[in-house]
Amino acid sequence: MLTVKMDADLERELEAAARAAGLTKSEFVRRGLHEAIARAKKRGKPTPWELGQDLFGKVSSGRSDLSLTRARDLIAARRNAKAAR
Repeated sequence: MLTVKMDADLERELEAAARAAGLTKSEFVRRGLHEAIARAKKRGKPTPWELGQDLFGKVSSGRSDLSLTRARDLIAARRNAKAAR
């Protein structure tokens, strides 16, 4: 069992938020704590993007900007191909 002290303004906000969610104040606080604890556990762990960021967008070219420059590169390649004919 835990007792939490809060000022009147915070308690009014809690009551309004819990009512809007269709929950009791206790259930609203429990769910909020579960979410906060889950976020705290994830801190410091790399995201999937961070784990693979050195691999994304790089195949044989080794360039990481291909998704940004693809259209420009295709147009340039077509122009060069026409000029080489």
